[in-house]
Amino acid sequence: MLTGMSTSSTEQTAIRVRDLEKSFKELKVLRGVDIEVARGSIFALLGSNGAGKTTLVKVLSTLLRADAGTALVNGFDVAARAADVRESISLTGQFAAVDEILTGRENLILIARLRHLKDVATIADDLLLRFSLTEAGGRRVATYSGGMRRRLDIAMSLIGNPPVIFLDEPTTGLDPEGRLDVWQAIQELAQGGTTVLLTTQYLDEAEHLADRIAILHQGRIIVNGTLDELKRLLPPAKVEYVEKQPTLEDVFLSLVGTATNGEQR
Repeated sequence: MLTGMSTSSTEQTAIRVRDLEKSFKELKVLRGVDIEVARGSIFALLGSNGAGKTTLVKVLSTLLRADAGTALVNGFDVAARAADVRESISLTGQFAAVDEILTGRENLILIARLRHLKDVATIADDLLLRFSLTEAGGRRVATYSGGMRRRLDIAMSLIGNPPVIFLDEPTTGLDPEGRLDVWQAIQELAQGGTTVLLTTQYLDEAEHLADRIAILHQGRIIVNGTLDELKRLLPPAKVEYVEKQPTLEDVFLSLVGTATNGEQR
């Protein structure tokens, strides 16, 4: 098993988890989880339903208390310094937490005010521009596509510039275009220095986005490494000539078109 554990300093490590355990009565959900996430990287946590992905995210975001083990986020212990952890993170759940009655701009201004920030209008306008939502900013969110809502949700999570963001299955229920929009937004977060831990059931999502990938199965990390490291766990592939056929996603995007402006959908 590739552990991916290193001796990197706290300054280089955004998330460090050791021997983490969590049970709900007789059900053991996390059984000694170890992970380490470098600052400014995208770390994908793969696993089927019930593997413990969301439980781990809830522990790291201080929504649940672990039964055993330790977890540090941005250098703070999630149990002993929960308030500091909350100041350091943002959490985006499986469903976009946006107010459909408000406009996109009003959603952003609302969150900025709740965080007691100054110049909330400029913050909102900058994020609308960053996530290609400027033209849609004055429209009610009820008119947005799934991909636009998810982009707005991620934009809202960036208010206050948290160094660590948790994305719990961020593309669940999105169409192929919406998924590509969110993928681009996630990549831009990491390029800007934000640490991203995302959970997903989609193998192609982890393959496309992640610097490191861990597979959580029955409460344990069974493998953790880069994509190349994980591929080397399998026997070498036989080289054969195979005519590549387009995938359904290729066909869909070819017919519909990959619009670069999210407001057009």
